[in-house]
Amino acid sequence: MNAVEEIGKRAKLVTSDVANLSVDIRNQILLDMSSALVANWQEIVAANKKDLDAATQLSGPMRNRLTLDQKTIGGIAASLSAVVKLADPLAGPYDNWKNHTGFKIVKKTVPLGVVAMIFEARPNVTVDAAALTFKSGNAVILRGGKEAIESNIILTNILRNVLRKHNLNPDIIQLITDTTHDSVNTLLNLRDYVDVLIPRGSGQFIDFVVKNATVPVIETGAGNTHIFVDESAKQDEAIGVIHNAKTQKPAVCNAAEKLLIHEAIAGEFLPKIVDDLLAAGVELRGDQKARSIDSRVIGASAEDWDTEYNDLIMAIKIVHNNDEAITWINDHTTHHSETIISEDLNHVTDFMNTVDAAVVYQNVSSRFTDGFEFGFGAEIGISTQKLHARGPMGLSALTTIKYEVFGEGQIRE
Repeated sequence: MNAVEEIGKRAKLVTSDVANLSVDIRNQILLDMSSALVANWQEIVAANKKDLDAATQLSGPMRNRLTLDQKTIGGIAASLSAVVKLADPLAGPYDNWKNHTGFKIVKKTVPLGVVAMIFEARPNVTVDAAALTFKSGNAVILRGGKEAIESNIILTNILRNVLRKHNLNPDIIQLITDTTHDSVNTLLNLRDYVDVLIPRGSGQFIDFVVKNATVPVIETGAGNTHIFVDESAKQDEAIGVIHNAKTQKPAVCNAAEKLLIHEAIAGEFLPKIVDDLLAAGVELRGDQKARSIDSRVIGASAEDWDTEYNDLIMAIKIVHNNDEAITWINDHTTHHSETIISEDLNHVTDFMNTVDAAVVYQNVSSRFTDGFEFGFGAEIGISTQKLHARGPMGLSALTTIKYEVFGEGQIRE
């Protein structure tokens, strides 16, 4: 049995320990974890500096996601406190009924068991995942990217030490420190120990996990996210939404990557949005129609239309009408978040009903596809599939059901 298998075995052994904790104890431990992060912020920053010093190949936005300082650590700690305020996902009341012979059936909410998370250079995910799985009564196995290994180790150790202080087995939260592909391949196939696997990262990485895992997978988060500006759009409002969706945090999955503009307003609107985005440092690529309107837009390749940039880059296409925009989006979407900027109710209704995505917006930045913004608290990920969970996944997505039956000797005839 290799090291990853041993981690899986240990996680399986502690599932009942965490599942049977009262919500009051779970909440107190989360508060203590929050305090411990704040108390140890200098050690966290020192470990994070080692990661940053080694991460010479990361783009600016990706480097920003990796960086931890006193303020960001305070924010991570605050997110733990916010999870405490959320309702217990395991609490009743539960549906119950009696069958025709008189025994009672209770449909109970229970933890999934062992949740494995594979993610890239985002150390905050280490804490978010640990908090959400713990609150929902699960054990967790974390496997972060090599770029954040030192940060992940110190963060996980702090959380595990809090578990020890409460006389709990620290294996409720475990980190795989082997950052080779071998550890991922092993984790993908730990069917005896892992109940569900949640990958977070690039579209290419998530596709690899989905295609190669034998463990059940919740597909998350690649965001080739579009904004369609309809001919009825309020143009100043559209500029504000596009600017925010593209530039606020360009390396996250809910950032806008593609812009479609109705041809009826393209001549007027495109130069305005080009002015705005170029001033914000965004590189703009486009189709021939876009380039013929504004020469500052450089040519887009066929690969651009399916690329999640995670950077200050955006591709622009001019479309004939609402139907063409919907067809184009459905051909290139990763089913994450899609937006229409429009005042035409019929066009909005068609867009909402026909675009195949977890979240569809009218006149709102896609940056709001987020567990906190949706009122779920912190999120474990944003599911782009349709089974079990879809969209921002909060605590309830980390539970399943169990039927408990109480009788008096009934037998089936």
